[in-house]
Amino acid sequence: MENNPAILLPIIVLLPLLGGIVNGLIGKRLPKQATYFVANAAVLGSFALSVQAFLALRTATVVNPDAAFRFEAFRWIAAGSYSFDMAFLLDPLSAVMILVVTGVGFLVHLYSTAYMDHDAGIARYFSYLNLFIFSMLMLVLGKNLAMLFIGWEGVGACSYLLIGFWFKDMDKAEAGQKAFVVNRIGDIGFVVAIFLLLAYGNGSVDYDALKSMFSDKVATVAHAPTITLICLLLFVGAAGKSAQIPLYVWLPDAMAGPTPVSALIHAATMVTAGVYMIARLNFLFALSPHAMTVVMLVGALTALVAASIGLVQNDIKKVLAYSTVSQLGYMFIAVGAGAFAAGIFHLFTHAFFKACLFLGAGAVIHALHHEQDIRKMGGLAKKLPVIRTTFLVSCIAIAGLPPLAGFFSKDAILAETVAFHPDLDRLEKYYGPGFQRQAETHAVGAAIRAGKSPGEVDRADVTKKAAELKAEWRASVERLAVARKIAFALGLLAALMTAFYMFRLYLMTFSGSYRGDHHTYDHAHDAPWPMGVPLQILAVLSVCAGWLGTPFNHGHWNKFSQWLDPVLARGKELVTGHLEPAVEYGLMGLSVAVAATGVALAWSLYKAGPTEKTAQMAQSLRPIYATLLNKYWVDEAYHAVLVLPLRWISQFLFQLVDRLLVDGLMVRGPGMVLIGFSHLGRLVQTGEVQTYLVGVAVGLAALTWYLI
Repeated sequence: MENNPAILLPIIVLLPLLGGIVNGLIGKRLPKQATYFVANAAVLGSFALSVQAFLALRTATVVNPDAAFRFEAFRWIAAGSYSFDMAFLLDPLSAVMILVVTGVGFLVHLYSTAYMDHDAGIARYFSYLNLFIFSMLMLVLGKNLAMLFIGWEGVGACSYLLIGFWFKDMDKAEAGQKAFVVNRIGDIGFVVAIFLLLAYGNGSVDYDALKSMFSDKVATVAHAPTITLICLLLFVGAAGKSAQIPLYVWLPDAMAGPTPVSALIHAATMVTAGVYMIARLNFLFALSPHAMTVVMLVGALTALVAASIGLVQNDIKKVLAYSTVSQLGYMFIAVGAGAFAAGIFHLFTHAFFKACLFLGAGAVIHALHHEQDIRKMGGLAKKLPVIRTTFLVSCIAIAGLPPLAGFFSKDAILAETVAFHPDLDRLEKYYGPGFQRQAETHAVGAAIRAGKSPGEVDRADVTKKAAELKAEWRASVERLAVARKIAFALGLLAALMTAFYMFRLYLMTFSGSYRGDHHTYDHAHDAPWPMGVPLQILAVLSVCAGWLGTPFNHGHWNKFSQWLDPVLARGKELVTGHLEPAVEYGLMGLSVAVAATGVALAWSLYKAGPTEKTAQMAQSLRPIYATLLNKYWVDEAYHAVLVLPLRWISQFLFQLVDRLLVDGLMVRGPGMVLIGFSHLGRLVQTGEVQTYLVGVAVGLAALTWYLI
């Protein structure tokens, strides 16, 4: 293995699959501790091998910065010019992702041994959890879009199973169905984009082949509108998986599943898939400033809308759910601005503090016998010191206060959103042949309409038309510059709200006096070690993970960005921008001031829990408060505009096609015809001899007539 680290890749992927199969098939017959061991050992083994593969890659990149490990397992599909290989790729980007997936995944598995200890479906739970890790590893280690799509659908299926884990409760079962259906809507765009890429990629969706094709300035056959269409379709898929407007509504309802599942979905697996996909295809997205602007603005709007809803939520898990939607919006701001490394860096740091927050919330719920309403909490700091400390650290991190991890990653996004912009000179060189061909097509069409032959086209007119097309395209891109200012402003406002609602959550949970049932309070206890150890590890990572991406010393200390450079090089080539140190530090100071303001506001209002003052504020802002509390009535609008009409159409088709045509005409029809004939036959079966003699006489007469 030391001589060929690539052999580790299929083992990393298959270990959780093996654990899921074992627990799925015989887990119910195993002792509970054996079930725990199988599930945890599978993910821990994957994590250990991921560390080994990462170290081997790090050593290889010292000699060759573009080093990557590839493992070709077998040709999966071959049909004419189309082919799909079952192959794995480990490069700096996938190395970061597998460490996050397996590392956080193992901590969630360990935590679950205590949290789910008394659940009757424990073997089924750990089987699903292992399969979730397997699917995500398939997604991030796949060497082509086909394998990414397998993992993509796998995490979607596993999320359905885990969100609806307690399926006897109809609300929880429906939450799982909602997640599944909304994700399928996004997947339509993703599938169409893959087919378009197959058409333009000569039958291959291998990352290396696509990068080579879209880097070829002469041989490219894709014009700007086509590339923009492909990118927008890919983003539709990413928006579904990563809960962006308008497909974000499934994620808050995903809280119906067990809390460790929420931690895994929100921190390390499913919702990060869309961000990863765009970063992986950076060489494609960077070619379309228009699509990038859409990604950035949708991310900014999502960050703001979700943060505003989080301001008034009272369910501890719902607050964290909307914070995840908002933080994912930040990641899309980053990748939409061309700051791909900053987006992945925020994904990396967010995994630690969000997992810590969700697991901390689960520990609070566990200690309070499943109470989730923060209005019935308070005063838990002394009762739950470990949970309280780790929760506070994670709140500081997500609020973006230095020197914790969230400060560095969020600041990088806001700064690079202002600094970066498309490199129009490079993009013009790329699209030059396309503009020329488009101008030639236009000129030939004009010549034919004028009654001339294609050979009589005036080359000067072609050159002039190509220049006009180029100028129109350049002007349209330059008009997009205002979008960056809008995204920055929305991101800054969302940062203020984030700091406020996270410290509102912390203060209402741990400060003031207890407002719930005092019998529950008396029996509350701190986290047992299988829950406490993951919390403490994640809290430490929430403090120090950001130090890998510090902007100081002109970015020379940003080891995280430098590590990702070989993968993101093409995307970075097509984006340009630079911030002077004074401006960068000024933006950093502004970011800290905004976060500190949010914390101070929360402290002034909620340091003793909800008071008469906060109630009066809610009453005075009743229309706004009601709008936020009802989440802008988006779910109700979807239900009225989409769900009810589709349900009526389904009922109509059910009655017409299934009941009338299938059951009525095709199933019961032949039987009814036979019954009708049998009734006719019964008319002559009277039991009277005279009737039979008449029938015989008529028959003989007819036969005689025929023979004569």
